[in-house]
Amino acid sequence: MEERIINFSAGPAALPLKAMEKAHEEFLCLPGAGASVMEISHRCKAFDAVHQKAKYNIRTLLNLPENYQVLFTPGGATMNFSMVPMNLMNGKTADYIHCGSWASKAISEAKKFGEVNVAWSGKADNFNSLTKNEELSLTPDAAYLHFTSNETIQGIEFFEEPDAGDVPLVCDASSNFLSRPIDVTPYGVIYAGA
Repeated sequence: MEERIINFSAGPAALPLKAMEKAHEEFLCLPGAGASVMEISHRCKAFDAVHQKAKYNIRTLLNLPENYQVLFTPGGATMNFSMVPMNLMNGKTADYIHCGSWASKAISEAKKFGEVNVAWSGKADNFNSLTKNEELSLTPDAAYLHFTSNETIQGIEFFEEPDAGDVPLVCDASSNFLSRPIDVTPYGVIYAGA
């Protein structure tokens, strides 16, 4: 085997060799299915078992209350830049924290669906810092407050959630999803592209 390198980049990163070997084995023949997971129907019992186990693992790792759902959707985070405002704005203004490149894209998409208030922007200092709660200019009764928890291009990360009061938080956690325990109860949506 060729010597393996360790990738510490913000996108795809190193996985334990044992996990890669198990994925390789089950990719060729999923136990109980007699075929690769890529060759079976998403409606069959073998695939449903994989799906339910993945949902259970996410629910357990995030300690999700019963009133939260786990959804696996196509399109990654970029799709959610549209899906979130399409489903949550409902004629209300949505607040966004403009903390870098990914937030810029989310804001641009949200503007296609309704009124967006940029509650704080780090653009003036080239996104070299993050907001403090007292600097947020929030809309009373906003649909939600959106933030990107880790802006990989600018290299800044939220280590605690912004305080949105009674407004639900929406978070693009693509670059740090499951990297540490969080209290999910202030969140309406946490999404992450893989």
